[in-house]
Amino acid sequence: MTQAIRKAAGAQAWSQGSILARSGAVISESATGDELVFKVTPPTQSVALEVVLYPQDDEWECSCDSKRPACSHVAASIIALDQKGSAAELKAASDVGQVHYHFLSHPRGLAFERRLAVGGREEILAQSLTAILSGRVPGPKLTIDAYDIEVDRQLGRSRRTVLTPEVARQLHRELIGSGRTFVDGNKVEVETDSVLPIARVVDDGDGVRLSIERNPEARAYLGSGLALCAPNALRPVVDTTLSGSDHDHLPFAKTYAPAQVAELVTEVLPALRREMAVHIETDRLPGVTRQVPPRIHFEIDHSGYALQVLPLLVYGDPPIARIDDGRLHQIDLEAAAPLRDLDAERELIDGLRNQLNLSVGRKLEVRGRDAQDLATKLKTWHGGDAARGETLEPVFDIADAAGVRFRVRDASDGKERYATGRTVAAAWQGGLDVVPLIGGGFAQLPADWMNQYGHIVADLLAARDESGELPRFALPDVAELASALKAPPPPEFEELAALVEGFETLPPFESPDNLAAVLRPYQERGTAWLAFARKAGLGAVLADDMGLGKTVQALAVMDGKVLVVCPRSVIWTWAEEAERFRPSLEVSVYHGPRRELADGPGLVITTYSILRIDQAKLAEREWDMVVLDEAQAIKNPDSQAARAAYSLDSKFNACLTGTPVENRLEELWSLMHFVCPGLLGSRREFAERYEKPIAEGDGRAIDRLRKRIRPFLLRREKRMVAPELPPRTEAVLHLELDDDERRVYDAVWAATQDEVVKELQQGRGVMAALEALLRLRQAACHSGLLPGRSDLRSTKVERVVAALEEAAADGHKALVFSQWTSLLDRVEPHLRAASIEFTRLDGSTRNRQAVVKNFQSDDGPPVMLISLKAGGTGLTLTAADHVFLLDPWWNPAVEAQAADRTHRIGQDKPVMVYRVVAKDTVEERILELQERKRSLARAALEGGDLAESLSRDDLLELLS
Repeated sequence: MTQAIRKAAGAQAWSQGSILARSGAVISESATGDELVFKVTPPTQSVALEVVLYPQDDEWECSCDSKRPACSHVAASIIALDQKGSAAELKAASDVGQVHYHFLSHPRGLAFERRLAVGGREEILAQSLTAILSGRVPGPKLTIDAYDIEVDRQLGRSRRTVLTPEVARQLHRELIGSGRTFVDGNKVEVETDSVLPIARVVDDGDGVRLSIERNPEARAYLGSGLALCAPNALRPVVDTTLSGSDHDHLPFAKTYAPAQVAELVTEVLPALRREMAVHIETDRLPGVTRQVPPRIHFEIDHSGYALQVLPLLVYGDPPIARIDDGRLHQIDLEAAAPLRDLDAERELIDGLRNQLNLSVGRKLEVRGRDAQDLATKLKTWHGGDAARGETLEPVFDIADAAGVRFRVRDASDGKERYATGRTVAAAWQGGLDVVPLIGGGFAQLPADWMNQYGHIVADLLAARDESGELPRFALPDVAELASALKAPPPPEFEELAALVEGFETLPPFESPDNLAAVLRPYQERGTAWLAFARKAGLGAVLADDMGLGKTVQALAVMDGKVLVVCPRSVIWTWAEEAERFRPSLEVSVYHGPRRELADGPGLVITTYSILRIDQAKLAEREWDMVVLDEAQAIKNPDSQAARAAYSLDSKFNACLTGTPVENRLEELWSLMHFVCPGLLGSRREFAERYEKPIAEGDGRAIDRLRKRIRPFLLRREKRMVAPELPPRTEAVLHLELDDDERRVYDAVWAATQDEVVKELQQGRGVMAALEALLRLRQAACHSGLLPGRSDLRSTKVERVVAALEEAAADGHKALVFSQWTSLLDRVEPHLRAASIEFTRLDGSTRNRQAVVKNFQSDDGPPVMLISLKAGGTGLTLTAADHVFLLDPWWNPAVEAQAADRTHRIGQDKPVMVYRVVAKDTVEERILELQERKRSLARAALEGGDLAESLSRDDLLELLS
């Protein structure tokens, strides 16, 4: 890291940093494995600057306003660290004072005071820091920073010692990371993690006991919403439904008898888990099942001419659970507890009352002819054979969870009996021919109708949330069912009809008065679509080709509290675009160690890293709109970034991406789960109903998926909406390896065949295969990339440099992409030898915008060397009209993103894209693999970017 900073700083800043380090201006503030925080106080300043080093990432930040990639303060910090050997050795001089912050127990609450610490002694700070720093009040030399200034501002002229809860929470937030906070004289770390109660379930007699206790990490509840936690942490206390403020209602306990445990696992524990951690310390809890529907069970007793009937609402046949007074009681203690289906229960209760005049749980006794009549009705209602063999008929019913229920007519009396949509769907998905009816009995599954519309029924069932509500995005499915059953669609559907009818009838977008941009026709349609989706309470994935202006379309519809999450490389681009196109928006960048979340309406811009780190804080805010730019960052639904995105509370979610899927179809699920949770069901349901069938070539599954996402995903290609763009020509630049390179390549290939391929054929060796593939690709590019070799020549590099000479001589500019910075390192000397000026952009580049601006200028260098990872997204480089891809990649989406840096709106010259490929090498097979993936992409998303990941079969084909 020292060398990286020295290179970035330059000689002058490095020299100034050395002077600062020798003068003792650097003090260590805190140190963790991820970041080192230093305070640097230049001789001419009173407020210390904050420097943060990220050793694992070779990155750094300083709170000064220097435009250098690395300033003298960063240089001073790394020099001082190297000189002392560790951050712990960099402490303040004994005659330099610091402000310490003391929370003190008080009979009337929590008190607070500031103290000046000098030379191991402390004295109460009775004046404002401003007065001391200005010299109006005498005081010692101080090292202060922004924490101190902000707390000084918060306290103002107040001399109150006992804190109100609001002031206590504000001070807690301001002191996070200060490292100078004490509670009753003991130093503490101010942390953001909330103190929550803990629930436990343990054995109690023959049942179990649920107890809710204070968090054992909280050593003391200090009042005012703060707690002292082990080992020495000051954390905020969060109130929950049962705990009370400062958890003063705890502990709480309740015992559940064996028959009551079903209610505990199906209703109580799910609600608790949404508020706190639940520890299960018993093996007496049953499993949970959704597969058991409710039914009416009759207990019948004959006594002479009297008939006694007791209807019971039960689950299972024979019953495993019963509903008593609205609560679930387990009967079969060995069986799984059923999750209640309240819709089906209500339908059963209503049918029992309307058809038999009976009520659940109330015994009825009748005599004589009335007893005879009731017995006849019970036989028919509760499973008489009259309906057996009759085929169910679908009936549109928006109240049913599936949007449809099924009826059959009793041949004996012409009366109708019903089955719920959920029951019929379960039978259809399970391959069954008969369906249990409400109230007992069976009927024939309507197989032909379900084969045509069953996937819609299944989608509606999957879309229902925990409350049973039907999300608005499911209304098109409901309308399709209504049309199939010749019933009118729900009135709410009229508001969304334009999304289903191809967007042609969308109302025109009314641009805000402060939109300082002239939108192209396709951009007007895109903003109209986004605005319509937002107004309708839906989500949206804008997946236009790279370079078609997704940013300005999103900016046009922003209103209220808006959060944009984007890669770090484009965070300032977003800020500049917002200022340019929506100058009246209040824009704040939420980034860096001193980041503060702005209140009130406006645009907040942050990065995926900060979203992951500050998930809880960002999830607390209610947003009017959340936009994920380069949304492929959440393509892995198990990643911390994706989970953090899912947790955000927003009225409207939108994704911007030119590649809706890069590697696996599951990535599309992740994006759609963010914008429309439930649209594609759970991950398991998505895999079973879409991912696996599509992988096996099921065209119907592809059609269903395309139809399902079509209203919520808008993708336009350049050739469709921007015909004025000059043409883009792609060509393969073939070359022959020279004799030495061929011998090296063949040796690597032979080793691959002897070891790796055999392992793959036996189902092992994937990691070794990936390593072998890497070495083969390196050998095809430059032998010097291989371990232990220092070759200087490369046919590929020489061929590319010759092409660059010709392009530069003709007045063209070119981009040269490689996934290896080490290969770019080997291109540089050849460019210098050919007197070709160039610039470079990779992961170590600090001032990306300056590099881009220099290249884009008319007098800028004709060549830019770019690493795929650092420059593949978020850049506009339309000054170039030649693109060279030095090493082909098996995912065509990655190369497409790179080429689109120059072929985008603003380009006025034809663009040439060259893939530089060595003949008779693995690179030719990679090109074949790319073409197969493009074909699958066109099939699945009509030109989308679906490309399966590199499978074992792909590896075998590449290496065999």
